[in-house]
Amino acid sequence: MANIEEDYIEMKNRGFRKILKYFGLGFAGIFAIIGLTLTLAFFAVKLHLTNDPGVVDLNDRYFQDIKDKYGKGTENHKSVNFDEVQLLHNLTVLSKYFPENAYYIQNAYYQSHNLKEAQHMLEAVNLHMQDNAMYHTELNSFVETKDPNQEKLNTNSVFEWMNIKEWQDFKLAVAKDKKLIDSAAHLVGVEPRVIVSVLVGEQIRLFNSNREAYKKWIGPLKILSVENTFSLGVTGIKISTAQTIEKNLKDSASIFYLGKSYEKLLDFQTANPSQERFNRLTSYKNHYYSYLYAALNIKQLKLQWDRSGFPIGDRLEILATLYNIGYEASIPKQNPVVGGSGIDIKGTQYTFGSVAYEFYYSGELFELFPFKNSRFDFSDV
Repeated sequence: MANIEEDYIEMKNRGFRKILKYFGLGFAGIFAIIGLTLTLAFFAVKLHLTNDPGVVDLNDRYFQDIKDKYGKGTENHKSVNFDEVQLLHNLTVLSKYFPENAYYIQNAYYQSHNLKEAQHMLEAVNLHMQDNAMYHTELNSFVETKDPNQEKLNTNSVFEWMNIKEWQDFKLAVAKDKKLIDSAAHLVGVEPRVIVSVLVGEQIRLFNSNREAYKKWIGPLKILSVENTFSLGVTGIKISTAQTIEKNLKDSASIFYLGKSYEKLLDFQTANPSQERFNRLTSYKNHYYSYLYAALNIKQLKLQWDRSGFPIGDRLEILATLYNIGYEASIPKQNPVVGGSGIDIKGTQYTFGSVAYEFYYSGELFELFPFKNSRFDFSDV
């Protein structure tokens, strides 16, 4: 009887040990899979496999023509007064088709008195009016014409992606961050509107794709989307990009070096820089560092091209493209192309560079982020 009990106990123990063994193997397998996934993700980021290779914008040639047209100022053998008269005439024509866009351009011009930027704003609109023969006929004539078929004014924007509901929510959300954007811009010496331009490119993409997130909190609360995976924060800064920005601040031999007064802007306060960097960029309550890193990134890229003999300070669409595709792809040359990540907005394809350009010259949010006398301040570089 005792032997039977002992055999029974032994069988139970063996069975229990067997269960523990399989349980342990199962746990080990799960952790192995998690470890492999994290390792693959790490090397994907390190090797830049997660970077969007980007596309060349279909209207790149148009952007190049605008650069050639206004690259040497606004003279073109005309008087400034004639240029202003022609601008006002063109705005009158535009108001028949898209009065909202005409208003934004006129408002920006009256506030900034910057004729060149107002002309750029009009050209940004004309990019979407290339097939409208009547419009161009009116532009080319100072004789007022009227379309008898136009019974009521168009209340939409010529920039189709600005007619979506998400865009109205974005404007309310970004207004909440004005002080943070202005603060970062002032510290770095970058026009606030330039920072908002790359913010637009990042946020509109997320507003359009993260539908569930938009419905739950972005739309109802009118807040910006904070990324926390491969790209971080509201301006989509990759960890590798953040590290490069930090390194460039310290390396006086780098072509991206901004000067001694910038060296300590991103100094860490803890013994764990990786965690502190992540916390900085992914804070839901304070987006200041997202704007600071973005401003530094743009200014470093701009300086690289200046020092290489290919200034792009007046090519917002190129700066935005470079911001989007990263330092590795920033190779100064004579005729850079506009593009970057492809963005699908309600079924229409755009590029990061073109979206940033269109916002910058749209006149939208001009009362919060107007043109400055200069986009960049290099007095302390």
